[in-house]
Amino acid sequence: MDNKINEERIIYSNDQCMVINKLPGEAAEGAAKGMADLPQILTKQFGGSFTAVQRLDVPVSGCALFARTPKALSFLNAAFTADRVQKYYWAIVEMPPPDLTLAPAGELVHWLEMDTRQNKSIAFAEKAPEGSQRSSPRKQAILRYRIIGKGTNYLFMEIELVTGRHHQIRAQLAALGLHIKGDLKYGARRSEKAGGIRLHARSLRFPAPGSSAKLPDEFIQVTATPPLRDRLWEDFEAAAMAPETSPPVAVSPVPPQAPSDCA
Repeated sequence: MDNKINEERIIYSNDQCMVINKLPGEAAEGAAKGMADLPQILTKQFGGSFTAVQRLDVPVSGCALFARTPKALSFLNAAFTADRVQKYYWAIVEMPPPDLTLAPAGELVHWLEMDTRQNKSIAFAEKAPEGSQRSSPRKQAILRYRIIGKGTNYLFMEIELVTGRHHQIRAQLAALGLHIKGDLKYGARRSEKAGGIRLHARSLRFPAPGSSAKLPDEFIQVTATPPLRDRLWEDFEAAAMAPETSPPVAVSPVPPQAPSDCA
């Protein structure tokens, strides 16, 4: 991984916060040994202090928001907690089996329980029974989705993340029998040759840190292009540009990727 952030990857920046287009494999927080540590890289490159505001999984790409001051971090954390942030993702999903009926658009509501041993979340239809003793409590998870493209092997899904839970999109889709391309942890058939998974934080809308309490908030809206370019993402972008009232756009067939040795 690079130890410097190229200028074209900086989507937005001021003295309070920065949004970059994260690459799959980079860590927005809690970097493991040998992994690109974005807060450390940004601090070294720009000075000051950088702290991730939202949790963006290591294999995911897209809009990664960092606070540059303790005050901005407190402000943005409060905005996320108060549901004043809009988060949209793009997901390329393996085509589900024929017996799985999926509406063109809808809302998914689950209760997520984290398995700390496997570092993954499991989605349940209901809360844990009253009085049950569990090491990890179940938390409600809500997302809204829209299928915007359909091919022979993959679905293109746009997802609005209403809540923000550990591995939420990955776990909720897996609970329906849907698997994000490359996401072996949640049931995908094979890994991606370039690493990562086909889940991309497409856009983010959040109140600007330092907004006056006496005036309406100023909002910052950012959008990230998938950083790893290929025909699948180009077809996704073409489908996303189609009118929302149109049926899902058919895309050119893309053969499943050849088996990989990656675990």
